[in-house]
Amino acid sequence: MKSSDAVGALSALAQENRLDAFRLLVQAGPDGLPAGEIAERLKLAAPTLSFHLAQLRHAGLIHQRREGRSLIYAANYDGMNVLMGFLTENCCGGQSCRVSPSAPAKPAVKGARR
Repeated sequence: MKSSDAVGALSALAQENRLDAFRLLVQAGPDGLPAGEIAERLKLAAPTLSFHLAQLRHAGLIHQRREGRSLIYAANYDGMNVLMGFLTENCCGGQSCRVSPSAPAKPAVKGARR
């Protein structure tokens, strides 16, 4: 994956409605969900949802297919895995670095330099 593609995918996810839609579709599995059901679950107007789904499609994070008169959206797991691979490609200098889910996250210190 090129850095520019990763930036596009991360930019698409950097908006609350799009992140919610993507997470819903990941949870729905490969069969996906009809646009109307996504709108209902997320409490979004159809035009708003359509805009956000188009952004996710353009970023390669979801697929769209037509079934009769319905548009069905599903997560693009390959695209998601490529993005995750890009993000973790050089993780921990090649050492095993599994993060414990029970380990508390360290809060960011405002104004701290890294």
